[in-house]
Amino acid sequence: MLSGPTSIPEQKVYVVDDDIVIRILLEEVFNAANLPVETYASAEEFLLAYDPNLRGCLVLDNLMPGMNGIELQEVLAAHGNKAPVIFLTGAGDVSIAVRALKGGALDFLEKPVEPRRMLSCVTEALELDRKNQQKHLEGLEARQRMAQLTPREYEVMEWLFQGKPNKAIAQILGISSRTVEIHRKKVFEKIQVDSVADLVQLVLLARN
Repeated sequence: MLSGPTSIPEQKVYVVDDDIVIRILLEEVFNAANLPVETYASAEEFLLAYDPNLRGCLVLDNLMPGMNGIELQEVLAAHGNKAPVIFLTGAGDVSIAVRALKGGALDFLEKPVEPRRMLSCVTEALELDRKNQQKHLEGLEARQRMAQLTPREYEVMEWLFQGKPNKAIAQILGISSRTVEIHRKKVFEKIQVDSVADLVQLVLLARN
């Protein structure tokens, strides 16, 4: 239904861990898999370089001096970060894992983590990020199409979205069925759909 959306920015794996050995190890693992990677020694260092438009996934050590991984996850979530998060920890604390997963973390891995397991998790996270970004771009395009509607056309679109037939819409708005049909045709042209089913799908994308 939607034309090809703009391209998705390059994805990266962002590793935040105070252990330099872990950072070097993970950098080697991701480089060997041709995955762009950036590493940071602390949450504070990462936040200094943070771009709210980053694409990819985050690999966070939970137990770091200063701001820990869970706290970093919460700060990023408050700023609207949608990038999937994978946690690393040297201590198997169930309550911490539950808190991380409730906060939207994709997985919680104990150190030392096996490289293939890490790559599998990161691959899953990057695919999830691609789907989320694709959905975001499609929603943006849908909203741009809907922004072309006049207030009356938007009203007609809203009632069509709610499943009302032309005659019912005419009665609700106090206009003729013929006028509703004219508005309906304009709505379909401007938002580039061929049916009410397509219209419903586009409105749902725009409002997601």
